[in-house]
Amino acid sequence: MMGLTFINAIVFGVQGNTMRLLGRDTPLNQFLAGAAAGAIQCVICCPMELAKTRMQMQGTGEKKSKKKLYKNSLDCLVRIYRKEGVWGINRGMVSTFIRETPGFGVYFLAYDVLTRSLGCEPEDPYMIPKLLFAGGMSGIASWISTYPVDVIKSRLQADGVGGVNQYNGIADCMRQSWQKEGWRVFTRGLTSTLLRAFPVNATTFATVTLFLMYMRGDEGGLKDCEPAPHALAQQAQPSSL
Repeated sequence: MMGLTFINAIVFGVQGNTMRLLGRDTPLNQFLAGAAAGAIQCVICCPMELAKTRMQMQGTGEKKSKKKLYKNSLDCLVRIYRKEGVWGINRGMVSTFIRETPGFGVYFLAYDVLTRSLGCEPEDPYMIPKLLFAGGMSGIASWISTYPVDVIKSRLQADGVGGVNQYNGIADCMRQSWQKEGWRVFTRGLTSTLLRAFPVNATTFATVTLFLMYMRGDEGGLKDCEPAPHALAQQAQPSSL
């Protein structure tokens, strides 16, 4: 919960400012801005997911004890840092970067394409359901595009729980997983992830969009987000925002 607050702030902040720097609201720029946002938020996402994974795996492969190793997520990160240093709390950073960079690019690209196709305009009485649908489907598209990498990332971050290290790196993890469990290992848990992805991302995108519309209401509402007149000649439809 703590991590997601900062992650969403970083993602939407970086994406919005990158779009301003790029100048034009095009599908390609939406992908690039989303990819930039995904790459930057890895700094928080990786340690956050490491703590979450270790907390969920606590007790696995160990003898039962009344005393837990980690009291909470912060204590988990502190203990990992003391034992393994900076590299320890950033375990899985490369795989997280590989997952998040294209994943968030697809995320914002899908949302842009869907909102344009659905015609999400302020005066549309069905605007909110359309925003929810576009956000939910964007989340699903993002997870499908990078889910195999997420499987590897999770296994690397869980590696070492119980005192046993099984993998030497990303390639070794992929090789061992494939040999022992076949190609289906890279889709394990996908159904539950997609069931979670739709409501979470539908709510996230709709909330952000509606909040920005409300905050910019006194300055002309949605007009601030629309392309300049000269850009309209180059774009068939207005900005998705």
